[in-house]
Amino acid sequence: MSLNKINTVLTTAFILFILWFGTEFILSPETTAPGFGLPSRPSGDGGGFLVVKGIRDVVLALVLGVLLVTGHRRALGWVLLVEALAAYGDMTTVLAHHGSVATALGVHGLTATLMVVNGLLIMRETRKGAAAPVAPAPRPT
Repeated sequence: MSLNKINTVLTTAFILFILWFGTEFILSPETTAPGFGLPSRPSGDGGGFLVVKGIRDVVLALVLGVLLVTGHRRALGWVLLVEALAAYGDMTTVLAHHGSVATALGVHGLTATLMVVNGLLIMRETRKGAAAPVAPAPRPT
């Protein structure tokens, strides 16, 4: 299997996972929140923050999807690298608020690291095309 196909499969898996997780936070935040890793979910009006997290995840997935479908592979690699920061941020948030270390590292940290690896692989895949100089068209004689 080519590097291009492997990267496409990995990116598609990330898109589907992030889209599913974000949708779950929008549709049923009260049942999805415990899986995030924090010790308790927001009470009162604080539950709206869970929906905001869901919307963020859906948008992150859609951005990746648009880049994948339109064939902007190099931009896709960069966006994967940048979006990994959101997952590292989630990991840090869970750890800073005395949440589950296993979830922080095993879900958020692992997801972020795999996104970085996928982004770097796409950057490697597109390096040859980006570095190749464009030869001028031959002039008619």
